[in-house]
Amino acid sequence: MKQFLLFFALLAGTSTLVSAQKAPQSPRVTAEGKNVKVAYGQPSKRDRVIFGELVPYGKVWRLGANEATEITFEKDGSFGGKPVKAGTYSLFAIPEANEWTFILNSERKQWGAYKYDEIKSKNVAEAKGKVSKTSGPVEKLTITVPANKLVVEWDQTHVEVPVK
Repeated sequence: MKQFLLFFALLAGTSTLVSAQKAPQSPRVTAEGKNVKVAYGQPSKRDRVIFGELVPYGKVWRLGANEATEITFEKDGSFGGKPVKAGTYSLFAIPEANEWTFILNSERKQWGAYKYDEIKSKNVAEAKGKVSKTSGPVEKLTITVPANKLVVEWDQTHVEVPVK
């Protein structure tokens, strides 16, 4: 009987250890471009309606999952044509159907955008980006930094803002 109980105790402990080592559903990924690096939690669409439902229009969004997205400028640059000092900032967005507002904020290490109203006085720059439709659904939120712009694609939405 003791061997039987020991076997099940070991089995339970092993299965707990294995499940604890699963990759997160929204892993933290990094996109890099010239002078700019963006670190964000990458959620998946998973048959959900993203913009207007999961991510409401007109409300501040962390631009990803989990911790707020962070953008680092290696040297002084610009965001949406506005000057930005070298450093790391939280990057938020306010999605709308036709245009997004991107926001750089100097308060780092935010969990989501839950305390945005408390830190919005630390906004450094805002920029607008027009929405266009992707050629097909994009399963995972994808942020890229090709030459002189930051591009966000998810579901059937494509938005970009100039960065240098």
